[in-house]
Amino acid sequence: MSHYSFKLPDLGEGIVVSEVVEWHVAVGDQVDEDQHICDVMTDKAVVEVTSPVTGTVEKLACDAGIEIPVGSELILFATAANNSAANDSSAADDTEPTTPFTKPTTVDKPAADVAAVNTASQSPDNVLTTPVTNRLVLTSPSVRKRARTENIDLSIVAGSGASGRINNSDLEAFIAAGGAQVSLAATKLSSTNTTTEVKISGLRRIIAQKMLQATNNIPHYAYIEEVDLTALEALRKHLNDNRKPEQQKLTLLPFIMQALVKVVADFPHCNAHYNAEREILTQHSAVHVGIATMTQQGLMVPVVKDTQSLDIWGTAAQMAQVTELTRAGKANSAQLGGSTITITSLGVIGGIATTPIINAPETTIVGINKMQQRPVVIDGQIVIRKMMNLSSSFDHRIVDGYDGALMIQALKSLLENPGAIFV
Repeated sequence: MSHYSFKLPDLGEGIVVSEVVEWHVAVGDQVDEDQHICDVMTDKAVVEVTSPVTGTVEKLACDAGIEIPVGSELILFATAANNSAANDSSAADDTEPTTPFTKPTTVDKPAADVAAVNTASQSPDNVLTTPVTNRLVLTSPSVRKRARTENIDLSIVAGSGASGRINNSDLEAFIAAGGAQVSLAATKLSSTNTTTEVKISGLRRIIAQKMLQATNNIPHYAYIEEVDLTALEALRKHLNDNRKPEQQKLTLLPFIMQALVKVVADFPHCNAHYNAEREILTQHSAVHVGIATMTQQGLMVPVVKDTQSLDIWGTAAQMAQVTELTRAGKANSAQLGGSTITITSLGVIGGIATTPIINAPETTIVGINKMQQRPVVIDGQIVIRKMMNLSSSFDHRIVDGYDGALMIQALKSLLENPGAIFV
């Protein structure tokens, strides 16, 4: 008589503990090899665990509903002295106690994950496979039974199921190929992973530091609202169609910038800098709008200074100038600093919604999402309108949720009634 300690196998990448959902055997039960002994829950699925040996259950690791670590003892079997799996796997079990977190070695062959064939009893002429490789294998008892009948080592059969689980179709394909690995198997079993270490330095390091400081130090409050831009788009098209040759073509941003100028007059704490160390909020009468701009070096924020003193054409011209200089790497420090409120836009990529990170020490950032045609109900009728979401973030230490919502609603009203921007 000898003992076989069956450790909880690794049931998937990254799983460190699993819950025993239900036991199908009890202490004293006689169990056959590949018999279903329990169900184990991972974070993705319930997995059937089968016995790797024939023997008698001497101890269960826990009651159903308890989580145990991968690699710790799941069940202890008493096996016959001539049981090859037990003799090969647990020769030391009678003299060494089983401890949790025991690292799986070649002596442990978990049934739910390891298929082992006694190659010593096989005739070389009848074996389709290469020697056992100890690769963890997920499959069902029926597939294991078929594999034993055909003298096939499942450890070299490619599985197409979740986490490489071998299905009946995988085994049939292996047999049909004469026991040779198919191209899918070669792909699954071969590793093409390479790694490259990149030193984070320069502007990227500065961006990383600023983003970390902003997220760690500022309690962000996000507010998302949809805006009907149909009227504004009609006005923009009219102005562009009738602009003078020297005038900059208008995008949406100059309209939003000019709308912000009017809005922040009623919400001065949204056009401000907050110094947490001094506990001082500095509100600005001038509106210096930062435009988050992607460059080859990384994200930068050129600034359109004194937007409140510019008309729509001047706003468009100044924005084009500072963003072009920034992308070309020619913007100076004055053009890249001093913003009091920031606009971020991903352009045509847009997206439905974002949660932008505040450009500290500012208190507000307004995100522009993708404009697209959507069905909208107006006066009981479904009509197609040009809609866009505004995704904004506020420093909740300074801007209450109610105030942030009121500000965006005021901005929405101006954008939906664009004539009001200019009066």
